[in-house]
Amino acid sequence: MTSTNEIRRSFLDYFSRNGHAATPSAPLVPYNDPTLMFVNAGMVPFKNVFTGLETPSSPRAASAQKCVRAGGKHNDLDNVGYTARHHTFFEMLGNFSFGDYFKEGAILHAWTLLTKEWGLPKERLTVTVYHTDDEAHALWRKIADLPDARIIRIPTSDNFWSMGDTGPCGPCSEIFYDHGEHIPGGPPGSADEDGDRFVEIWNLVFMQYEQQADGSRRDLPKPSIDTGMGIERIAAVLQGVHDNYDTDTFRALIAASEALTGVPARGEHAASHRVIADHLRSTSFLMADGVLPSNEGRGYVLRRIMRRAMRHAHLLGAREPLMHRLVGALVTEMGAAYPELARGRALIEEVLEREETQFRRTLDKGLRLLDEATAALGAGAELDGEIAFRLYDTYGFPYDLTEDALRPRGIAVDRAGFEAAMARQKAAARAAWKGSGEAASGEVWFDIAEREGATEFTGYAATSGEGRVVAIVKDGAEVTSAVAGEEVAILTNQTPFYGESGGQTGDVGTITSLAGLRALVTDTSKPLGRLHAHHARIEAGSVKVGDTVELKVDAERRDRIRANHSATHLVHAALRNRLGAHVTQKGSLVAEDRLRFDFSHPAALTPEDIAAIEAEVNAEIRANVPVTTRLMTPEDAVAAGALALFGEKYGDEVRVLAMGRPGKDGRNYSVELCGGTHVRATGDIGLFRIVSESAVSSGVRRIEAMTGEGARQWLVAREEALKAAASTIRATPEEVPARLAALLEERKRLEKELAEARKALALGGGAGTGKANAADETIAGVTFSGQVLEGLDPKELRPLLDAAKQRMGSGVAVIIAVSEGKASIGVGVTDDLTARFSAVDLVRAGVAVLGGKGGGGRPDMAQGGGPDASKAAEALAAVKSALAAQPAM
Repeated sequence: MTSTNEIRRSFLDYFSRNGHAATPSAPLVPYNDPTLMFVNAGMVPFKNVFTGLETPSSPRAASAQKCVRAGGKHNDLDNVGYTARHHTFFEMLGNFSFGDYFKEGAILHAWTLLTKEWGLPKERLTVTVYHTDDEAHALWRKIADLPDARIIRIPTSDNFWSMGDTGPCGPCSEIFYDHGEHIPGGPPGSADEDGDRFVEIWNLVFMQYEQQADGSRRDLPKPSIDTGMGIERIAAVLQGVHDNYDTDTFRALIAASEALTGVPARGEHAASHRVIADHLRSTSFLMADGVLPSNEGRGYVLRRIMRRAMRHAHLLGAREPLMHRLVGALVTEMGAAYPELARGRALIEEVLEREETQFRRTLDKGLRLLDEATAALGAGAELDGEIAFRLYDTYGFPYDLTEDALRPRGIAVDRAGFEAAMARQKAAARAAWKGSGEAASGEVWFDIAEREGATEFTGYAATSGEGRVVAIVKDGAEVTSAVAGEEVAILTNQTPFYGESGGQTGDVGTITSLAGLRALVTDTSKPLGRLHAHHARIEAGSVKVGDTVELKVDAERRDRIRANHSATHLVHAALRNRLGAHVTQKGSLVAEDRLRFDFSHPAALTPEDIAAIEAEVNAEIRANVPVTTRLMTPEDAVAAGALALFGEKYGDEVRVLAMGRPGKDGRNYSVELCGGTHVRATGDIGLFRIVSESAVSSGVRRIEAMTGEGARQWLVAREEALKAAASTIRATPEEVPARLAALLEERKRLEKELAEARKALALGGGAGTGKANAADETIAGVTFSGQVLEGLDPKELRPLLDAAKQRMGSGVAVIIAVSEGKASIGVGVTDDLTARFSAVDLVRAGVAVLGGKGGGGRPDMAQGGGPDASKAAEALAAVKSALAAQPAM
């Protein structure tokens, strides 16, 4: 027997020997074709080559391409498990000629490989050609020596392939294998062609025309070849079996399923084992290529496939999650050819176990409801669509799972009723949203989300990719196109652009097309939390709904944002380690040039705290530990110790980000829930530096910091400032602290001496001029001492006034201190005069002139001030006038 792995290797070896570049399988997510959910044919990765958008590295290629058909136009999900040849995942073997050999070469290679390399008897082979393709008919006669009866002309589109409504197209030639008379069915083109006797094993597509919009066709300048052969079908032929599920790979997977469930794959249980084996392959390969279960887009299709398999595991009586325990068998069978399976094994097993555990929580309830609802229904009856919708809405049953559960009993489902219930739910959601307080203009986003579904974000793995324009918004309303000079929001079905959320700023970059569009994306927002709106200015060309565009994120800016975002996680952990578990995030900003992190803490951080936090974060950066991501329910994530970030809105699934070295408990340094973009390893952050720490509000502090090159440049600027300061004081940078300390000490000494001199001056008396020899005055029959002193510290007013009162014995003393444009005034009244004169009243007379308000103290001592020091002499005169206005004794 020839194994499937040997068949794959033999195919690629044959074409490599014949001048073809053996090309590795592309990922299942087709980043070069936004119209497809998954790669569903071997030619998809070469689409841009066939259309002339890319130049191939070799004019010939061959591949074994992973394919999934489980959504959209190509959806085989419902048939899987019940037929011999339907699969959600399959491998397409193909050889390709990009303007090199054409029909004769393709037919010669196919015939040589099948009959000479693999030894298939030519009497078992029948071919078809398009009914007008006389050239292909003649070549089959010449190369294979087939009789006319086994070269069947087919007049339908089955034998004419096209890439779309316009573009490359051409006739096909299909090769069929006759499994023998013991199997019902007739050759292609006959009345009983739908039987299983004749099975198509290879399709040769001759691309020789270009379909025009007006329906006409023109010859391609470089006719090309695209072929596809399902490895599962050819394996069945070469292994001498009729059913794909009897081939070696499927037998091994089904045997593993039998061993774990204890249920043989016979009778009514055969279909369940087949479903599990097939869906194990599609779910594992999708997750290995970066697709994770969700409620939208590709993730939703993945979850549907998972849940269908998990329900069949339940039917087989499995009491515990089963699917994740089968991954090892799949890796054994296919891991050598597809190493991504082995690399992703841990993640695949974890997600499968979690999904099945979660699904089993509601499966029993849903099935009981279904049994109750259909207890009185017999074969040929129909389940009410409202009940099917309740199963979907409450228990997470996809519609096709309900159909699948009722299929063995011959009960159908009211599809129209299901869709009507779905429409009512959407209408209710819209009404609730309108009442939520959002701006009325935001309704346009709801219209788009309802019509197109959520934008699929591809930016965790890429910073560029293609998308199909699904909407254009200008001034709050949808438009069908936009031209140069206009500013619009462009929405695509998928995008690598991150929409602003969770504190992380939105991406910027460009949107272009082959038609000449160039749009500058200045921001990306996330309306309704589901859409990614690219806010762009059209710089050249135009864009319209339906266009395929190239989206390119400013990758360098994204890298800086990633570093800053990952640093917020590390600083959060460092703060909790240093200050205590009471620290929680209260807000953040992650921009390209800095990060801001707000956290709960009652007191300012000390310099020692800041230094310790910086050192701890930088230690994790230097450890350069890979950053890992897991997908969990919010409840499971928090139970596992993950920190939920402030301001995030979490759905049924959350990304759990782990970074840094594991501690004694095995948990990474930082484990948080986060949907943002992050570095691949902590070392990518480069450097972390806190630049400020401050208060935001009562009990909330704020750290601002920089990472990477920004932090380096900040440190360089600080060093240059230090060098400049050192030069100014004629010292080396290392001597600056000691030199500054000496200068400050000298300044304190001089200031003290100056203060003493001013005090001595004040104690010398004067009549308002500040001169020590000036005599006191007599006003209203009492002694008066008034002075205006430049540069006096207001703190010295009180002791100087006390000294003046002591010197006079009886009298009123006024001193006005002038400094930096402001004036402070003090008035002292000896105790024997407080019955006649209040120091408070007198000081207020001076304060008013200085432009101040109030002034206060006691009857014997009062003080105040004002902003206008130029009025000091006038203020002194005002106090004298107030004193003179009092009646003499």
